Amino acid sequence: MFISIIIPCRNEEKFIGKCLESIVRQYYPKENLEVLVVDGNSKDKTKEIIKEFSFQYPFIKLLENPKKFTPFGLNIGIKASRGGIIIRMDAHAEYEKDYISKCVKYLQESGADNVGGIIKTMPSKNTLTARAIAKVLSHPFGAGNSYFRIGLKEPRSADTVFGGCYKKEVFSPPPAGVGLFNEKMIRAQDIEFNKRLIKSGGKILLYPDIVAYYYPPAGFWKFFKHNFIDGFWVTYPLKFKVRFFSLRHLVPLFFVLTLPLSIWPYILVSLFFSLKIALKEDLRYFFILPFVFFNRHFAYGFGSLWGLIRIII
Repeated sequence: MFISIIIPCRNEEKFIGKCLESIVRQYYPKENLEVLVVDGNSKDKTKEIIKEFSFQYPFIKLLENPKKFTPFGLNIGIKASRGGIIIRMDAHAEYEKDYISKCVKYLQESGADNVGGIIKTMPSKNTLTARAIAKVLSHPFGAGNSYFRIGLKEPRSADTVFGGCYKKEVFSPPPAGVGLFNEKMIRAQDIEFNKRLIKSGGKILLYPDIVAYYYPPAGFWKFFKHNFIDGFWVTYPLKFKVRFFSLRHLVPLFFVLTLPLSIWPYILVSLFFSLKIALKEDLRYFFILPFVFFNRHFAYGFGSLWGLIRIII
C-alpha cells in the first residue's frame, strides 16, 4: 500500500531533523512511501534541513505553504498526496521504527477511518522545568482523560488521536467524505476534523503500541503561551459556528471562572499529586510541579475565557 505522510511545519530547525531521521529509520518500505513536508515560510534553517534530507532521500519532498498556518499546510499536503492512506506527523516528535507499519496494519485490519497511538512526552531540554512540563502533560491531573497522552493498556475508540492515520477518502467532499481540514481553525483543526468524522459515522481507534515521542515547549513562559493559545482555540471557533470541544476541554475554563472558590481545593490536590511524583522520582519536583500544573490549567482556562471575550468584542 502506497502511503503519504504529511508534516506541516514552521521554524522547526531544532526538531525537524530528528523527526525526519525517525521516519527514515521506519521499517515500512520506502518505495511505498512519500513524505510531504509543508513549510509555512520558515525564517530559520528549517527549509535547508528539509532540502538536505530530500536530496539524500528522494521520497522526502518539500512543499511551500505561503499562508503559514497548520490547516493550510495540511490541505496543501492532502491535495498533493498520492497515497491511499494519509498519516499526519508532527515536526515536534520522533517515532518508533514500527510506527508507520502499525498504523497501516491497524487501519486496514480494524475497518476504522482513523487510527493513532500514544505519545510519550519528553523534555525538550535537560532542565528541571522542562522535565516538570513533560510530567504534567503525561499526568491525568495535567492532561485529563486524554488517553493518547496518559496512556492506555488496550485499544479503544477515541474522539481524537495524536497525528492520525486516515483513509484518504475521508478527505473527499461530502457525502463521500467529510472534506478537508477547516482552515479557520488555526489550532485544534485535528480535533474539529475528527468531530466531523465521528458525526458522519466514522470510527477512530487508539492503540497503545503505536508510539511517538513528543517534545513540548521547554520554558515556563513558552509553556504558558502554548496553553493559552490552545485554550483560546477551544472557545473562539464559536464565532464561526464551530463547536468541537468536549467537557474535558472546558474544565480549565470552569476553574478560572470559579477561582476564588476553587483555589484552595485546587492547591491541595496539586500539592498531593506533586508530592506523589516527587517521592517517586525526584524531591525537587515538589517545589516546581505545583506551579507547572497551575500554568497548564490557568493559561488554558484564561485562553478559553479570552476566546469568549474576543467573540463579543
